[in-house]
Amino acid sequence: MKTEIIDYIASNRVSSTEVADALYKTGAIPGVSAINRQHFKVGNVFWVFACDGTNWHVHEQIRHVARGDIVFIDVFNCGDRAIFGDLASKYLLLYRHAKAIVVTGYVRDVHRLIKENWPIWCLGFTPIGCVNENLAISIPPDALAERREQYHGAIAVCDDSGVVIIPKEKHTREFLDRLHFMEQQEDTWYECIDRKKWDTFDTICLKKYLEQ
Repeated sequence: MKTEIIDYIASNRVSSTEVADALYKTGAIPGVSAINRQHFKVGNVFWVFACDGTNWHVHEQIRHVARGDIVFIDVFNCGDRAIFGDLASKYLLLYRHAKAIVVTGYVRDVHRLIKENWPIWCLGFTPIGCVNENLAISIPPDALAERREQYHGAIAVCDDSGVVIIPKEKHTREFLDRLHFMEQQEDTWYECIDRKKWDTFDTICLKKYLEQ
């Protein structure tokens, strides 16, 4: 079902907004936004953690990214330091063939990231990067395992509105059917507004089209 869901979202360009609606207004990664506009990416999540102001563990983990993965870098205790810049982006997107990168932290070399039009979502920018040292990990192993279980192997949908994660327990026929429903509802709403010239209250709130 996971492949079917990814294919359906990709083929129909189901937006992150519609996916979040299908998840009952949940699933968004807070604060992240696209560096470059007009990218639409959906795919398997490869979860990576960064912590304590070092990106040593990031570089260690991203060696295993597979073609078509969306790399999700979960950041802990890195303050305002950038997790990576142009070099790691190029490695992931060109040589590991990742579809996109999502980082719940900061990035640098933004002039290069913009020039190359990389599909990257992040919290913001800074010229100050993390160190490249093998520092002790302060996050308890159980906490990291819990986050990995939550995100690794999920589905990410990334566009100009942000990033939404479809958790593994939603990789079901029922969720795919709900995506179909949300798409059909959206089409109906646009028909009511554009063709029938209804107002949004009658269309969205009262759903008067159901009476017909």
